[in-house]
This record gives sequence, C-alpha cells and structure tokens, in this order.
Amino acid sequence: MNRQEARARAVSLVDQMTIEEKASQLMYNAPAIPRLGVPEYNWWNEGLHGVARGGTATMFPQAIGLAATFDTDLLERVGDCVSTEGRARYNEMSKRDDRDIYKGLTFWSPNINIFRDPRWGRGHETYGEDPFLSGSLGVSFIHGIEGKGAFKKAAACAKHFAVHSGPEAIRHSFDAKVSKKDMEETYLPAFERCVKEGGVEAVMGAYNRVNGEASCASKVLLKDILRDGWGFEGHVVSDCWALRDIHENHNITKTAEESAKLALEMGCDLNCGCTYGKLMSAVEQGLVTEEYITQSCVRLFTTRFLLGLFDETEYDHLGWLDVATKEHEALAHRAARESIVLLKNDGILPLKTESIHTIGVIGPNANSRKALIGNYHGTAQRYVTVLEGIQNAMSDDVRVLYSEGCHLWKNNVEPLSKPTKADRLAEAMTVCDYSDVVVLVVGLDETLEGEEGDTGNSDASGDKKDLQFPSPQRRLMRSVLDCGKPVIVVNMTGSAMDLRLADEKAAAVLQVWYPGARGGEDVADILLGNVSPSGKLPVTFYRDTEDLPPFENYSMKNRTYRYFTGTPLYPFGYGLTYGKLDVVNATIDDTKCVHVTVSNPFNTPTSDVLQVYIKDEDSTFAVLHPTLCGFRRVSLNPGETYEAEISIGECAFTSVNNEGIRDIYGKNFTLYVGFSQPDERSHELTKQEVIKIPYHI
Repeated sequence: MNRQEARARAVSLVDQMTIEEKASQLMYNAPAIPRLGVPEYNWWNEGLHGVARGGTATMFPQAIGLAATFDTDLLERVGDCVSTEGRARYNEMSKRDDRDIYKGLTFWSPNINIFRDPRWGRGHETYGEDPFLSGSLGVSFIHGIEGKGAFKKAAACAKHFAVHSGPEAIRHSFDAKVSKKDMEETYLPAFERCVKEGGVEAVMGAYNRVNGEASCASKVLLKDILRDGWGFEGHVVSDCWALRDIHENHNITKTAEESAKLALEMGCDLNCGCTYGKLMSAVEQGLVTEEYITQSCVRLFTTRFLLGLFDETEYDHLGWLDVATKEHEALAHRAARESIVLLKNDGILPLKTESIHTIGVIGPNANSRKALIGNYHGTAQRYVTVLEGIQNAMSDDVRVLYSEGCHLWKNNVEPLSKPTKADRLAEAMTVCDYSDVVVLVVGLDETLEGEEGDTGNSDASGDKKDLQFPSPQRRLMRSVLDCGKPVIVVNMTGSAMDLRLADEKAAAVLQVWYPGARGGEDVADILLGNVSPSGKLPVTFYRDTEDLPPFENYSMKNRTYRYFTGTPLYPFGYGLTYGKLDVVNATIDDTKCVHVTVSNPFNTPTSDVLQVYIKDEDSTFAVLHPTLCGFRRVSLNPGETYEAEISIGECAFTSVNNEGIRDIYGKNFTLYVGFSQPDERSHELTKQEVIKIPYHI
C-alpha cells in the first residue's frame, strides 16, 4: 500500500471520529474505538539491537558494536530480523488480546545521534561519531525494519532529533547551543539521509532544548527543516514525558495545556507521556483547534494503515517459531564477530593452544551476563559469557582457571592502594601464577553507562565522569599486567576508555563492546583464530578527557576525528586483523566512482574494511581533516584479488559555511583509499599504506 492510499483511508476513518476520540489517539497508549472497529494500540516498542523489553528475542551486539562492523548489508539483515520477530510477537500477542507496551510494530529505533563525547552514557546506543557512517548504517537498518513488501513489516523511528548527546543529568532542562555550521555539518546529515534515503516512518524529538527551542516543539527543527526542508511525510513522536519538560523544566510555557498547544502546532503528532491528555482542556480554553488534532491523527492512522493493521498482510503467518531461530542466532554470531576490534597484538593472537596448558580468565566481566547485553535489550534464550566461551572452546588438555578479581565498580571512591575486604586480588594473582597466558576481562555494563534513570551510577546519571575504569578494576589491571605472564585485555564497554596502561603492558587488547547474548563464543573464536578480527572503531579512543572540551559544550571544535587536533590513543576507523590485505591500485572516474584493486598476498583468509576519505584542499569551510565518504567490507582468501567499486556521493564534495549553507566551494580534492584513516597514528599502528587520489572538479 502506498502512502497516498493509506492517507486517504486514514482521512476517511478520522473523519468519523469525534474530537475527543481523535485527541485520545495522539497518546502512545491509544485506546480502542469499538464503534469504528479500531483496536487499542500501544505505540511504544524498542528494537535497538533486537526486539527489546518484551520478552524472548534474538539479541545482537549493542548498536555501537554493530557500527564497528562497517557493514551495511549486515545492518539491513539485523533490521529485517528485528521486524520479523516483532511482527511474530505482534501476531501472537494480538491473538491473546494483549496489546500492551512493547507488543506493537512501531519500533523507536535507530538512535542516530552523533556520539560527540565519550562521556555520554547513551553513546553506545548510536552508530558512533561520524555522520556519514551513522547515516549509512541507519538507512540500512531502517530498510531492514520496514521491509519491501506491500505493507511495512514494521515502522522505524530515527531519534533523537537532532542535537542530543548528553549530559544525562540535566537533559530535561539543558539548552544545547549549536552553530549553524555544526548543525548542518554534523548534527543533521544522518537524520536527513534517514528521511530522504531511508524513508523512515517516524522521527522522535529529544528532551533538551536546541538554541532555546524545545526539541519536541521546535519550529526550526520540526517545521522548517524536517517537514518543509526535507519533505518528511511520516509522524513525529516526543521522547517520553519530554513535553512535560517544556513547562516544568524548560519554563517555555506555564501549563500542560500550553505545552500541548506548542508541540502540536509545531508538528509533534504523538505524545509518549501524559501532556496530550490535556488536549481537550486546551480545546476548552481556546488554545488548540480541532484542525491540528485532526492533522496529527491522520498522520498516525496513515502509519497504521501502512503497517496493514486493518488488513490481511503477507506477514500474518509469522508466529512464535519465527523468533530466535537458528538463522537469526547465526546472524547474531556474524554481527558479534565482525564487531570485535583488535587494538593491539604483539603476536600472541591467535592463541597457540598446542603450547598452552593453563589459561587464566580474570575480571569482573569475564562471567557477566550483563556485560553481554548493553541496554534496551530483550531476553535471550541462551547466554554464553566470555569465561563460558573459552571453557567450551578449549580441549580437555587445557585447564581454564577463573577469578572474578574484583567487583565491577563497588567502593569506587577508595584509593587504588586500599583493597577492600571483599577484594579477590590475591586469588587473581594466584591464578596468574598458575597460568601460561591470562585473559583479563574488564569494562562496564548497563548499570554504569546508559540512560538517566536506568543506571546505578547516580552521580553521573548514566554518563561517565572521565575515561577511567572504576578503581577496583584499575587496581586489578595494574597488578595483573605486572604478573610476568602474557596478558590479553578484553574490554567490554560501549565507549572509549583510558586504555593507555593496557596498550603499554598487555600482549594484546580487544575491544568487544557488549557483544550480544552468546558473545562469549565469538570472543573465544577470535582468541583462538577460528575467526580473524575485522571490526573498526566507530569512535575515537582518546588518551584522556583533558584532551576534550567541556562535556556541555556542543561545538565540534576539537571533537571526533574530523576536528581533533591531538593524538588519539586509537583513531576512528582503526582495527587490526590476523592477516593483511593490500590496496594495489585505486582510481576515480568521471562518475565519482572509486575503483580499487585489493589483494591478499598472505596465507590467512582475511576480512577488512576498505575506507575512502576525502579532503577539500581549497575551501576554508572544509572539515579540518579528511572525512569518511565511502567504505566496503572485503573478504579474501590467500592469493585472491578483488576489484571493488565505491561510489562517492555528491555531498562528499560539499562544505558548510558559517551560515549553515552547504555547497561545493572547492575545486581540488584528495581522496585517500586504504584500510584506515590517512592520519599518522593509523599508519603507525597498522603499518598499511593509504593511496592518495587527486581529483579536480
């Protein structure tokens, strides 16, 4: 069903409703209208990396891990899995007249905010710091969610529009000040692509203000840019209880009725929260006219008709046996394996088990299920921790010893030199003494980094104060890394941490994010060489927060790889493999298509991510450093050669002036083709060449 037909049916249905009935449908928990055959519908569902919060589902790596795959095909398949399992759940629950929260087909995912600062607790819900990568992966995920059938299999939602990335503690009253240049250059591009290329059905506003306007009631964002500028035809939903912030925290209005009026007239169609419960009161006070209520109601029912909620669809056969299938679990394994980033390797990896008799597995995340799942997660049928993955993978000839070593974060305020009564440091060092090699598994979980109100680190409300590991882990790391045995550090976090000590002293360092329910199996496969690591960092790993501007400052100056003037510990786009692919030749034709010859001269099957960066050599408005403009996953067997073609979009040649006007200002460009950034740090770490391609418009 096309949008025109769906809208016509929506108009016909809404015309039969009273104003009270129409107003009721603008709430996320829309009640039934029995006389018109309209069942109740709860719009709130989540599918960030698998169907979330509603029960059993396939659980993929957290979104930041999916970003590290640099794999658009994978993201579309993940989105397709989410909508298949979501539709199956909807069918089964509807049969039993269960239409409650997390049972619908409107998924409030993906989160395509820019992860501009590593302290932001929700950054691991995003696709990283780069607008091009975020937009590319977001579009693919949306295509997977919504499908290509006669009806949408589910509806995706791009959030949080548009300038939103912490701080969590003050998000309900915070005003993000952003320049016109940063807005167009960094904060808007991924959303624009998700609207124009992805055809996303919904857009969610944010809690904070942007340049003085509440995001969920912003004329600039919702009317001037989203509707009038980009031609968005779907519906807009508020973040949950964000409309209440307009009068209670932002103090833009004085009453709930005034907030409802402002949001509705600016184009917020659906209220996750309670404020639109005051719509009829606003009507009685003469603040809101029926015209605006009707407009939003039509938009919402257009979505419901596009989903086929009043029709027979090609998805009606989906049921419980289509949830968490073997095929879906295999896809989750693929995602986890592609997401793991090898940051350092002195040659110890892959492990040579024939010369190992005892492996020590130490650390608070080694046997933690919470460290597998990130946030906004579902319930898996089976979990495999890193410890269990290593135990299962080892032959009977190899002994696996385990010590938790320390708590994840308790007693974090104590000095490093003061162990606690519950400390297991002595046990951990005993394990080190008896081990040939040690796997040290550290990091965070959803209780330490995440959304305000959902985490246990109440002082930071889900954000991190710095890049330091909690003090018990720092004490453990320092001791284990000095134990005299080879140590492999496995970091399970959704964001950059201070890994300087690990980089200095560990034999190898792996960033495995929150790898999904059975991610321990995939970590073991990487350690043993059953799979070569191929993930790339979708964020910069800085040395310290001292290298960064204040968290509350939304200027992009000295933030992310595109503007950072310092030397990162590990750069954006960086990641090692066990083999090595070579870029033999690269050219660009008149259609702006880059042709790349890649070879595998070694005896190891290898996957890697081919990356193309562009630099405007003329314009003073150009981004400071070469910027990602294309990428392609490449997998080659020994001796194999591959010819890759990567089309470079017209937008890559544009820059943004200080008034926020995007145009092609330069004529001379350089493109860089390789398996990393063209910066010195990447070259130093990867020892791989990057080919320069001059290009003149």
